[in-house]
Amino acid sequence: MFLSLSRGIDKFNEVIATAVSWALLAAVIISTVNSLMLYLFKSSSNAWLEIQWYLYGAVFLLASANTLKRDEHVRIDVIVGRFSLRTQVWIDLFGYLVFLLPVCALIFWFSLAYAEVGYLSGEIRNVGGLPAWPAMMLVPIAFLMLIVQGVSEIIKRVAFLNGRLEAGAFRKVAPTPADEIAAIKAANAPE
Repeated sequence: MFLSLSRGIDKFNEVIATAVSWALLAAVIISTVNSLMLYLFKSSSNAWLEIQWYLYGAVFLLASANTLKRDEHVRIDVIVGRFSLRTQVWIDLFGYLVFLLPVCALIFWFSLAYAEVGYLSGEIRNVGGLPAWPAMMLVPIAFLMLIVQGVSEIIKRVAFLNGRLEAGAFRKVAPTPADEIAAIKAANAPE
Protein backbone atom coordinates (compact mmCIF):
# COMPACT_ATOMS: atom_id res chain seq x y z
CA MET A 1 0.00 0.00 0.00
CA PHE A 2 2.78 2.46 0.91
CA LEU A 3 4.72 1.69 -2.26
CA SER A 4 1.57 2.43 -4.29
CA LEU A 5 1.27 5.75 -2.46
CA SER A 6 4.94 6.45 -3.19
CA ARG A 7 4.47 5.68 -6.91
CA GLY A 8 1.45 8.00 -7.00
CA ILE A 9 3.42 10.83 -5.36
CA ASP A 10 6.31 10.28 -7.77
CA LYS A 11 4.01 10.35 -10.79
CA PHE A 12 2.26 13.50 -9.57
CA ASN A 13 5.56 15.35 -9.13
CA GLU A 14 6.78 14.16 -12.55
CA VAL A 15 3.62 15.51 -14.19
CA ILE A 16 3.96 18.85 -12.38
CA ALA A 17 7.65 19.14 -13.35
CA THR A 18 6.87 18.35 -16.99
CA ALA A 19 4.05 20.89 -17.06
CA VAL A 20 6.08 23.60 -15.36
CA SER A 21 8.98 23.05 -17.76
CA TRP A 22 6.82 24.83 -20.34
CA ALA A 23 6.96 27.89 -18.09
CA LEU A 24 10.66 28.10 -18.86
CA LEU A 25 9.92 28.30 -22.59
CA ALA A 26 7.28 30.94 -21.91
CA ALA A 27 9.77 32.94 -19.83
CA VAL A 28 12.36 32.82 -22.60
CA ILE A 29 9.81 33.95 -25.21
CA ILE A 30 8.54 36.77 -22.99
CA SER A 31 12.10 37.84 -22.23
CA THR A 32 12.97 37.89 -25.92
CA VAL A 33 9.85 39.83 -26.91
CA ASN A 34 10.34 42.26 -24.03
CA SER A 35 13.97 42.87 -25.05
CA LEU A 36 12.97 43.42 -28.66
CA MET A 37 10.22 45.85 -27.64
CA LEU A 38 12.66 47.75 -25.47
CA TYR A 39 15.36 47.83 -28.16
CA LEU A 40 13.10 48.62 -31.13
CA PHE A 41 10.39 50.79 -29.59
CA LYS A 42 11.93 51.92 -26.28
CA SER A 43 8.85 50.48 -24.57
CA SER A 44 8.55 47.94 -21.78
CA SER A 45 6.60 47.44 -18.59
CA ASN A 46 7.19 46.15 -15.10
CA ALA A 47 4.49 43.54 -15.67
CA TRP A 48 6.53 41.94 -18.48
CA LEU A 49 9.60 41.84 -16.25
CA GLU A 50 7.68 40.45 -13.29
CA ILE A 51 5.98 37.67 -15.27
CA GLN A 52 9.45 36.42 -16.21
CA TRP A 53 10.38 36.37 -12.54
CA TYR A 54 7.15 34.52 -11.67
CA LEU A 55 7.75 31.92 -14.38
CA TYR A 56 11.37 31.32 -13.39
CA GLY A 57 10.27 31.04 -9.76
CA ALA A 58 7.57 28.55 -10.71
CA VAL A 59 10.09 26.40 -12.58
CA PHE A 60 12.56 26.41 -9.70
CA LEU A 61 10.05 25.91 -6.90
CA LEU A 62 7.59 23.50 -8.48
CA ALA A 63 10.25 21.25 -10.03
CA SER A 64 12.22 20.90 -6.80
CA ALA A 65 10.17 17.92 -5.59
CA ASN A 66 10.89 16.10 -8.86
CA THR A 67 14.58 16.93 -8.42
CA LEU A 68 14.44 15.19 -5.04
CA LYS A 69 12.63 12.24 -6.63
CA ARG A 70 15.31 11.93 -9.32
CA ASP A 71 18.03 12.02 -6.64
CA GLU A 72 19.61 15.05 -8.30
CA HIS A 73 19.72 17.34 -5.28
CA VAL A 74 23.01 18.50 -3.76
CA ARG A 75 24.80 15.68 -2.00
CA ILE A 76 28.22 14.99 -0.59
CA ASP A 77 28.86 11.95 -2.80
CA VAL A 78 32.62 12.23 -2.33
CA ILE A 79 32.19 11.19 1.30
CA VAL A 80 28.94 9.21 1.29
CA GLY A 81 29.86 7.30 -1.89
CA ARG A 82 32.54 5.41 0.05
CA PHE A 83 29.95 3.72 2.26
CA SER A 84 27.92 0.65 1.43
CA LEU A 85 24.57 1.17 -0.27
CA ARG A 86 22.76 0.18 2.90
CA THR A 87 24.67 2.80 4.92
CA GLN A 88 23.94 5.41 2.25
CA VAL A 89 20.23 4.62 2.54
CA TRP A 90 20.40 5.02 6.32
CA ILE A 91 22.14 8.39 5.84
CA ASP A 92 19.37 9.41 3.40
CA LEU A 93 16.71 8.41 5.94
CA PHE A 94 18.45 10.39 8.67
CA GLY A 95 18.71 13.43 6.40
CA TYR A 96 15.07 13.25 5.34
CA LEU A 97 13.74 12.79 8.87
CA VAL A 98 16.04 15.18 10.74
CA PHE A 99 16.64 17.91 8.16
CA LEU A 100 14.40 17.82 5.07
CA LEU A 101 10.97 17.26 6.62
CA PRO A 102 11.36 19.58 9.64
CA VAL A 103 12.88 22.43 7.61
CA CYS A 104 10.30 22.08 4.83
CA ALA A 105 7.50 21.94 7.41
CA LEU A 106 8.73 25.17 9.05
CA ILE A 107 9.08 26.98 5.74
CA PHE A 108 5.65 25.72 4.65
CA TRP A 109 4.05 26.89 7.90
CA PHE A 110 5.57 30.38 7.88
CA SER A 111 5.09 30.87 4.15
CA LEU A 112 1.36 30.26 4.47
CA ALA A 113 0.99 33.47 6.49
CA TYR A 114 3.28 35.28 4.06
CA ALA A 115 1.16 34.19 1.09
CA GLU A 116 -2.08 35.01 2.90
CA VAL A 117 -0.94 38.54 3.69
CA GLY A 118 0.11 39.03 0.07
CA TYR A 119 -3.26 37.79 -1.17
CA LEU A 120 -5.36 39.83 1.26
CA SER A 121 -3.37 43.03 0.72
CA GLY A 122 -3.31 42.72 -3.07
CA GLU A 123 0.31 43.79 -2.89
CA ILE A 124 1.89 45.06 -6.09
CA ARG A 125 5.63 45.53 -5.77
CA ASN A 126 6.25 47.93 -8.67
CA VAL A 127 4.24 50.56 -10.49
CA GLY A 128 2.60 48.87 -13.46
CA GLY A 129 3.53 45.48 -12.06
CA LEU A 130 1.56 42.36 -11.27
CA PRO A 131 -0.02 41.30 -7.98
CA ALA A 132 2.62 39.57 -5.85
CA TRP A 133 0.40 36.92 -4.27
CA PRO A 134 0.66 34.34 -7.10
CA ALA A 135 4.43 34.22 -6.65
CA MET A 136 4.01 34.20 -2.88
CA MET A 137 1.65 31.22 -3.12
CA LEU A 138 4.29 29.22 -4.99
CA VAL A 139 6.42 29.00 -1.83
CA PRO A 140 4.00 27.03 0.40
CA ILE A 141 2.85 24.93 -2.56
CA ALA A 142 6.44 24.01 -3.43
CA PHE A 143 7.40 23.15 0.12
CA LEU A 144 4.26 21.06 0.57
CA MET A 145 5.24 19.18 -2.59
CA LEU A 146 8.75 18.70 -1.14
CA ILE A 147 7.31 17.34 2.11
CA VAL A 148 5.12 14.87 0.24
CA GLN A 149 8.03 13.81 -2.00
CA GLY A 150 10.17 13.43 1.11
CA VAL A 151 7.58 11.02 2.50
CA SER A 152 7.73 9.09 -0.78
CA GLU A 153 11.53 8.89 -0.55
CA ILE A 154 11.31 7.64 3.03
CA ILE A 155 8.84 4.94 1.94
CA LYS A 156 11.22 3.82 -0.81
CA ARG A 157 14.24 3.73 1.51
CA VAL A 158 12.37 1.73 4.15
CA ALA A 159 11.13 -0.66 1.46
CA PHE A 160 14.71 -1.11 0.26
CA LEU A 161 15.95 -1.83 3.79
CA ASN A 162 13.16 -4.42 4.15
CA GLY A 163 14.11 -6.08 0.86
CA ARG A 164 10.92 -5.04 -0.97
CA LEU A 165 12.47 -2.60 -3.45
CA GLU A 166 15.62 -2.41 -5.55
CA ALA A 167 17.92 0.60 -5.15
CA GLY A 168 17.37 1.47 -8.83
CA ALA A 169 13.91 2.72 -7.87
CA PHE A 170 15.43 5.74 -6.12
CA ARG A 171 19.02 6.08 -7.28
CA LYS A 172 20.32 8.13 -10.21
CA VAL A 173 21.33 6.37 -13.42
CA ALA A 174 24.86 7.77 -13.11
CA PRO A 175 25.47 7.27 -9.37
CA THR A 176 29.00 8.65 -9.14
CA PRO A 177 30.47 12.05 -10.03
CA ALA A 178 33.10 10.28 -12.15
CA ASP A 179 30.35 8.64 -14.23
CA GLU A 180 28.63 12.00 -14.71
CA ILE A 181 31.88 13.68 -15.79
CA ALA A 182 32.57 10.83 -18.24
CA ALA A 183 29.05 11.18 -19.68
CA ILE A 184 29.50 14.95 -20.13
CA LYS A 185 32.88 14.45 -21.82
CA ALA A 186 31.43 11.79 -24.12
CA ALA A 187 28.52 14.04 -25.08
CA ASN A 188 30.84 16.94 -25.88
CA ALA A 189 33.52 14.96 -27.69
CA PRO A 190 34.07 15.93 -31.34
CA GLU A 191 32.66 13.45 -33.83
